[in-house]
Amino acid sequence: MTASIHPSANVPRDLSAGRYAFVGTECWIAPRTVIGDYVMLAPRVAIVGDDHQWDVPGTPVQFTERPEQHVTHIDRDAWLGYGAIVMRGVHVGEGAVVAAGSVVTHDVPPYEIWAGVPAKKLRDRFTTEDQTEHMRQLDSAPATPTFAGPQ
Repeated sequence: MTASIHPSANVPRDLSAGRYAFVGTECWIAPRTVIGDYVMLAPRVAIVGDDHQWDVPGTPVQFTERPEQHVTHIDRDAWLGYGAIVMRGVHVGEGAVVAAGSVVTHDVPPYEIWAGVPAKKLRDRFTTEDQTEHMRQLDSAPATPTFAGPQ
C-alpha cells in the first residue's frame, strides 16, 4: 500500500501522499501539498502559486519576499485530469473530478465535476444513493487494486 510517483514528477520533500495515490509524468507539485488515498494526478498536473508578491510598489517581483505559503489539499479519491492547474491553498474535495486543462482557483466541493478556465461546476459525480454507497465502500476495508487487462 504505497503511493506511486513517476520519476519525472517534481514533488517537494514535504509531500504527504495517501495509500495508492498516483502522481503522473511531469507533474509539478508545490510544497505544503497533501493528497489523500486513491488520488490520481494525470500527467502534467500542476499545483502552483503563492511564490511571489506582485503588489509591492517600487520593488521588482523577483526581489519581493515570499508571501505566506498555503496548504493545498486534494482529498481521497479525487482525480485531476491531464494538464489541470490547481492554485495553492485550494481544497479539492473527496471524490471530486477536475477535467483536463482546467484552472482551479477556488475550492471544489466533494463529488463534483469541474472544468474550464477558471474551473466551474459541471455536475455531480454520482446520484445521492450512489455517492452514499461509494463512500461506504471507501470507508470499509482498504481497496485492493484490480486492473483490467487489454480488451
